[in-house]
Amino acid sequence: MDVILSKLEELRNSDSMEERPCKRRKIESENRMADFHGAESTDLRTRWRTESEQYIYSSKLVQALHRISQKSASPLARSSISGRKVRDTADRVLAVAAKGKTRWSRAILSNRLDLKLKKQKKVKPAGNCRWTKKLEVSKTRKLPAVQRKVRTLSRLVPGCRKISFPNLLEEATDYIAALQMQVRAMTAVAEILGGAPADRQSFRTNS
Repeated sequence: MDVILSKLEELRNSDSMEERPCKRRKIESENRMADFHGAESTDLRTRWRTESEQYIYSSKLVQALHRISQKSASPLARSSISGRKVRDTADRVLAVAAKGKTRWSRAILSNRLDLKLKKQKKVKPAGNCRWTKKLEVSKTRKLPAVQRKVRTLSRLVPGCRKISFPNLLEEATDYIAALQMQVRAMTAVAEILGGAPADRQSFRTNS
């Protein structure tokens, strides 16, 4: 694990040294934009797009996966972690990185707690589930096209099924940016674990 973290640090440092002049101009332009639009809008625009956030997330993800592998009893289970565990761990670390400032991050963390409670106490579903699903599908088809797309979007973003459209757009924008950062971070970690030299482009944020 220490080797992976050190390689991530080297990748981050080498990338920051190459882009230092470009970043200086970028920071100056962002400061001018902040004076015009305000500090809050600048924070929303740059959230999940900085190299420091990606490095912190990558480090936390590696540590979390290491803890999961150590909990496994057999050496074979330690060497291979199921894809579902990796996905759940990556989403949980991402939600923790959001620091509870968004609905989707709180929903991911609370959903994990609900799953633990359901495992302890299994409740039989009331009524016919198939009939309920068919009724929901028929109601959705009767909606206008725009409302159907909004409903689909609200189901894709965790914890956003019953919020207003402006809040849904704000949550979806933040969630998509977080997922993009997650993909870049996991790509860099996967390249390091695979033994291949990590591509600097996978650790480089989009402007």
